[in-house]
Amino acid sequence: MAAATAGDMVWARVLEDGVFRFDASEAARAAAGPSLSFADPRRREVPRDGADTPAVVPAFEVAAEGAQKVVIKLPPGTSFYGTGEASGPLERTGKRVFTWNTDAWGFGPGTTSLYQSHPWVLAVLPDGKALGVLADTTRRCEIDLRQESTIKFFASSAYPVITFGPFNTPADVMTSLSHAIGTVSMPPKWSLGYHQCRWSYDSSEKVLKVVRTFREKGIPCDVVWMDIDYMNGFRCFTFDSNRFPDPKSMVDDLHSIGCKAIWMLDPGIKKEEGYFAYDSGSKSDVWIQRADGSPFVGEVWPGDCVFPDYTSGKTRAWWASLVKDFISNGVDGIWNDMNEPAVFKTTTKTMPESNIHRGDADIGGVQNHSYYHNVYGMLMARSTYKGMKMGNAAKRPFVLTRAGFIGSQRYAATWTGDNLSNWEHLHMSLPMVLQLGLSGQPLSGPDIGGFAGNATPKLFGRWMGVGTLFPFSRGHTETGSIDHEPWSFGEECEEVCRLALLRRYRLLPHIYTLFYHSHTKGVPVAAPVFFADPQDPELRKVETSFLLGPLLVCASTLPNKGAHECAHKLPKGIWLSFDFADSHPDLPMLYLQGGAILPVGLPIKHVGEASLEDDLTLIIALNENGKAEGVLFEDAGDGYTFTQGDYLLTYYIAELHSSVVIVKVLKSEGSWKRPKRNLKINILLGGGAMISTDGVDGEEIHLTMPSESEASSLVATSKFEHKKRMEMIQPIPDIEEPSGQEGAELSKIPVDLKSGDWFLKIVPWIGGRIISMAHLPSDSQWLHSRIEINGYEEYSGTEYRSAGCTEEYKVIRRYLEQSGEEESICMEGDIGGGLVLQRQISILKENPKIVQIDSSIQARSVGAGSGGFSR
Repeated sequence: MAAATAGDMVWARVLEDGVFRFDASEAARAAAGPSLSFADPRRREVPRDGADTPAVVPAFEVAAEGAQKVVIKLPPGTSFYGTGEASGPLERTGKRVFTWNTDAWGFGPGTTSLYQSHPWVLAVLPDGKALGVLADTTRRCEIDLRQESTIKFFASSAYPVITFGPFNTPADVMTSLSHAIGTVSMPPKWSLGYHQCRWSYDSSEKVLKVVRTFREKGIPCDVVWMDIDYMNGFRCFTFDSNRFPDPKSMVDDLHSIGCKAIWMLDPGIKKEEGYFAYDSGSKSDVWIQRADGSPFVGEVWPGDCVFPDYTSGKTRAWWASLVKDFISNGVDGIWNDMNEPAVFKTTTKTMPESNIHRGDADIGGVQNHSYYHNVYGMLMARSTYKGMKMGNAAKRPFVLTRAGFIGSQRYAATWTGDNLSNWEHLHMSLPMVLQLGLSGQPLSGPDIGGFAGNATPKLFGRWMGVGTLFPFSRGHTETGSIDHEPWSFGEECEEVCRLALLRRYRLLPHIYTLFYHSHTKGVPVAAPVFFADPQDPELRKVETSFLLGPLLVCASTLPNKGAHECAHKLPKGIWLSFDFADSHPDLPMLYLQGGAILPVGLPIKHVGEASLEDDLTLIIALNENGKAEGVLFEDAGDGYTFTQGDYLLTYYIAELHSSVVIVKVLKSEGSWKRPKRNLKINILLGGGAMISTDGVDGEEIHLTMPSESEASSLVATSKFEHKKRMEMIQPIPDIEEPSGQEGAELSKIPVDLKSGDWFLKIVPWIGGRIISMAHLPSDSQWLHSRIEINGYEEYSGTEYRSAGCTEEYKVIRRYLEQSGEEESICMEGDIGGGLVLQRQISILKENPKIVQIDSSIQARSVGAGSGGFSR
């Protein structure tokens, strides 16, 4: 059917109930290519009669050059979410994003292009109903939400727009979206444990020492990661013969103590004859080509590299065969990094858009790189996933990818990229994980503790407290940083990390069940608080709390306040606080929604310790009608027999009859028999108080509720004991900053310089690097963004990583309106030999259009024995 708007003809087609595809014209529809070609290949359009009328019709503007703009106006008071992997606030009104996968090391809250692209917006309408809008294009696309209640998409060629809804709830929109882009693959249960990583654990001995320390200290952990240095000269599919002489033996040792091993694979293949991956790829003609037909060569970690063209089925099969052979070394999972693709020593930090991909006909055929850039990482992950399944069809592959596109969750988990060790990035990690979940990717998390820079004890412990409750939980840090293992920051921080991780492992039965729901229904695992009441506008910008089903996690991202000291906005209704006798000033608060039953397990140290016969606990919060219900999914934790019915899905119910609560199994699904196990019942009363009893799983369990006065006394006692305990526990002490220098307190936080035409963000502890540079008059982001002004286009700066020494600066002075300067910061970094690097960044008062950077080497104590340095 056709629908008219603003004098233009818009062609609409029903895909399913409430879901419409819109094109500017029949010609534009043909030019756009296959619908949802990079989403779920099972999705097909369903022709329908004209009875269904879309509630929202986009307005199309088509330029002569083929560029297309789409505008959708929604009612005032609409809130925007989604846009995929995006930094900054949870609610996206006022923001603009460019979908162009970018190696965005050290990104900030205003960075407009990160590692993944999701041309998708979730709109929550004033009445709580919700609508989703997908721009079905793989090209660079601008998502402009700067005008209130208005969605704008702009791309360089024609593309369809698909609307989902309006539906009654945001969760309904996510389920509908999953019909188009697919759902997350069911992860192996071990991958939901804690992961320990750094760049790099540089030998088999170091890897085993780290994991054994986890076991000795009683800190849970399931996975250890090998970064790029395990390879022979950064050549993929190889091992350094000195540092990792027998990877299979190392992995066997890890498996013997319940730990898995994940290894990195990048797309860049070293251009070197005699290297088997290069030789076989050249023979099979799998490399991306330059415009002249020769293989494109770009520099990455190994030096000159060629890049597989994953858009071709032939290339994907070649890569999958290499992966299949690779996992025979004991590889449990694979980490795809640098797959935007990142290329060194280029102003764009990637390959030329004129490069040629010889793609399969069903995904677009032969196209230049600008067409396939955003899906390159997803297609690599798809190839890796296939190779792992070929290597062991009885196991679920685990792949982590840095770059991705909407629909990547079918093949890989993701993380939020190279973040910084500071409080701002701790805070940003919450809305970033939630935003990915609202864009179809439920299996994500940040580098806990921050990738770049050095965490402090309080920052690391606080980040671990909330990070262990994210869907994907991994600690990671870069080379040159201090140790970032849980025991690296003193006893107080170590204890907080232990408590936080034991919490996660007790909650694993619930988290695993949430992933089963996500896999089958497409709903997020971690959801914003407004999912509990989409009609409440006060919940729509809450971003330090989130939901894990009916479990509400309330965190603090403030250095001087714990979660128990913060005012948390709770949804309407009954929300009862509880803990595992582990309350701590540096851990989040936990609340259970009235009407919910939460299944929890034992405090194990790794997933392999658990048994189906282990005691199970049900934590129950009755609603105002004295009822509660919950669900638990159990299977082998790996493999695919659950798809044939080999599982147990149990629906528990609790009902208050007079003064007695009866807890029983309402129904169950699956072919598994119920294991013989004890069932512990904890009924929450409020204020952390609870009453308990024991029984047998599958049998009716009766528990008499206390009288109103008895309950009030129990609640009052519990609150008093909790307050006393929190006062007695010493929070994690933070390290003292260096004293005696003006401005030293600024050395461990990003420094803002805002004056004249510029707003800069500087990180003193990483080379005094400017990580964000906003030009205020044009509202443009420099450095980690693309800017386009009057036909002039610029990408990220030319420097990828600094060569030579790694400078850590201390702030020694900060000027405000002195010496003709309106804003200025002066930093020094000790480079040894009595020498310091001094770096001063200024925005000049007399010429506010200028940012001035003065760098110098200065002598402090140079003389005999100064390491050979001279003035």
